[in-house]
Amino acid sequence: MCPRHAGAWNMLTAAVCMALLGCLQAQELQGHVSVILLGATGDLARKYLWQGLFQLYLEEAGKGHSFRFHGTALTSTKQGQEVIAKVLESLSCPRDTAPGRCAELKAQFQQLSEYRRLKTPEDYLALSKDIEARVQHEGLQEVGRIFYFSVPPFAYAEIARSISSSCRPGPGAWLRVVLEKPFGHDHRSAQQLAAELGSFFQEEEMYRVDHYLGKQVVAQILPFRDQNRKALDGLWNRHHVERVEIIMKETVDAEGRTSFYEEYGVIGDVLQNHLTEILMLVAMELPLNLSSSEAVLEHKLQAFRALRGLQRGSAVVGQYQAYRGQVRRELQKPDSFHSLTPTFAGVLVHIDNLRWEGVPFILMSGKALDERVGYVRILFKDQAYCAQSEKRWVPAQSHCLPQQIIFYIGHGELGGPAVLVSRNLFRPSLPSASWKEVEGQPGLRLFGRPLSDYYAYSPVREQDAYSILISRIFHRRKDSFITMENLLASWVFWTPLLDSLAHEVPRLYPGGAENGHLLDFEFSGSHLSFSQPPLEQLVLGPDSAPMPSDFQVLRAKYRGSPLISAWPEELIARLAGDIEAAAVQAVKRFGKFHLALSGGSSPVALFQQLAMGHYGFPWAHTHLWLVDERCVPLWDPESNFQGLQAHLLQHVRVPYYNVHPMPVHRRQRLCAEEDQGAQAYAEEISTLVTNSSFDLVLLGMGTDGHTASLFPQSPVGLDGKQLVVLTTSPSSPHRRMSLSLPVINRAHKVAVLVMGRMKREIAMLVSRVGREPRKWPISGVLPDSGQLVWYMDYDAFLG
Repeated sequence: MCPRHAGAWNMLTAAVCMALLGCLQAQELQGHVSVILLGATGDLARKYLWQGLFQLYLEEAGKGHSFRFHGTALTSTKQGQEVIAKVLESLSCPRDTAPGRCAELKAQFQQLSEYRRLKTPEDYLALSKDIEARVQHEGLQEVGRIFYFSVPPFAYAEIARSISSSCRPGPGAWLRVVLEKPFGHDHRSAQQLAAELGSFFQEEEMYRVDHYLGKQVVAQILPFRDQNRKALDGLWNRHHVERVEIIMKETVDAEGRTSFYEEYGVIGDVLQNHLTEILMLVAMELPLNLSSSEAVLEHKLQAFRALRGLQRGSAVVGQYQAYRGQVRRELQKPDSFHSLTPTFAGVLVHIDNLRWEGVPFILMSGKALDERVGYVRILFKDQAYCAQSEKRWVPAQSHCLPQQIIFYIGHGELGGPAVLVSRNLFRPSLPSASWKEVEGQPGLRLFGRPLSDYYAYSPVREQDAYSILISRIFHRRKDSFITMENLLASWVFWTPLLDSLAHEVPRLYPGGAENGHLLDFEFSGSHLSFSQPPLEQLVLGPDSAPMPSDFQVLRAKYRGSPLISAWPEELIARLAGDIEAAAVQAVKRFGKFHLALSGGSSPVALFQQLAMGHYGFPWAHTHLWLVDERCVPLWDPESNFQGLQAHLLQHVRVPYYNVHPMPVHRRQRLCAEEDQGAQAYAEEISTLVTNSSFDLVLLGMGTDGHTASLFPQSPVGLDGKQLVVLTTSPSSPHRRMSLSLPVINRAHKVAVLVMGRMKREIAMLVSRVGREPRKWPISGVLPDSGQLVWYMDYDAFLG
């Protein structure tokens, strides 16, 4: 191209570019956003949301969008306008804003804000028409509407229906619906709410708020991990982390909120949402691209799926003493009413993946405690020994001093948000534009060390959580909000614990500093317990309920065989000790121990006891077999093998080739006769177990007298030469695989574990009948040359 033509071409290109840029700018300047705040006169809106909307206006004004803020409620127009006027007058500007400029900005925001009553579908339709008319009159283009639901969840459905039918923006404009917790009180109610809202809105239109995700330190957890990858890659795992504490303590009680607390308690109010979301930020794998909301949410969901299920022993709960009276007054309950709602909870969580296996995560929150503070504390293992005396340890150099990273959410000794890293770990990297080093405060100690032992950083400018979240709603940062998948995953995790605690009497505590050590708790394995007995049991009165320790283990006879009876805890400890003794003896004599275990709920406590309290058990020489199995895939929650895996196998070092699950799932089919799974298991037993005689078989007894998966009125497996049989259960899943009665009776020792008051009736019946296995299969258990021992708790034995 010749120079003359080249010059003309460049001028033409520049002109086109300028024209396109002008068009884009013009289009951007015409973008109008309507923000509709539902419940605009309520407590949350007055305290936080209007200030957050003002902050959004300050950040976005002049960047191409125009705004209109519509405060709505059921309050009359006149009264609502008066409330909103007071709120708008009380708004504050950032500290570095000059008074004159602040007054100007507040006046602009007030001009753009209005109040209207919004109640009927016709009111929503009128609002929509007003927005369209204003946009058209001002020559703008509507780009979207934000509806913020600052209303109780019971009102969601009706409002959602009105928005969907009468107040959606037109084609080409987006809709964002912001929802406040609670999102249900268990898995089922959360599913119902999700389905209801899902019939009106698409998932990408919904922003479920957990305001803790907007707190500056919480919002900094993932960026901190990302910016310090090099230092943390080798540390952020089970090899180096001793434990993680996620804590939110409050000094206030639940007065004025007992109606809410009676439905949700401290677990539904704090742990299921705030603390669980923080747990995910600490534990999830870091995506390569932290700016991708989709990647962050997917990694968070993966972390949810790795959570180990909670058991009753995973938690301790308490209730401050004044709560019961507050409930009676506020909810007009009679004097005889006793609330079981926890106002304090400590929960032990484990994550079953390679990074976090075995690391305890402690979640704790409560009302009426000794201080108001929130923090996440990652404590690293002390793997050093220092030859010099402690007085010569240098904080930045000595590895004998505690090593920890603390995300200090707020309040407490520091009084505000901060990120702290022990100086003997590494100097962290934080964005200098938004975080600054904390000035030294002589005498201030945190977690047992002076503040000078930490690299400490605080925000350059503190921001309210709602201001941050409202900005992220506007910028479509979905990773700062709760997706439906993550919400339901959280409830799947928490609902079983809530169900198990429904009838649990919480420990009473006086409140405040008087709590002393009453709420201290400790953990062993997967079990959590209070460190001290409750106040009312420190001194036993004449009418005090007996404790398990008040009774000796009862030894007697049952059906002509030895019976050991005790309270559940003592009984399980005795049985575990007997199994270990049998294992040690068998390994000493034969070099191996063949143990066949039943499934179900009764052996769970036994599995946990064996896993956590018997370190001398010869697991390396133990072969584990199943007495019976449901015809479901081995990874199914109903699988007996899955229960064995969750409560025992993953905690002990049994060689994988010594674990023998029943082959119920072969050729992608379940317990098909032609797949010969029963025959295959029988051949495996014959090959590995001398004379097909197990060293010990653990059985249970059903309320109908069944044992293993051998059921009444069914001849299958009660006699003959078959070692393993397929049977049919009266309850689902119906198809089962089971050891036969003849192979059970070949065992050197058979232990029958019977627990719970519901077993009292069958225990009495079986004690009186003879050997009638077709009616009561358990009555056919009598080892040919071995020993039968019954282990029965007092509820089953005495009723």
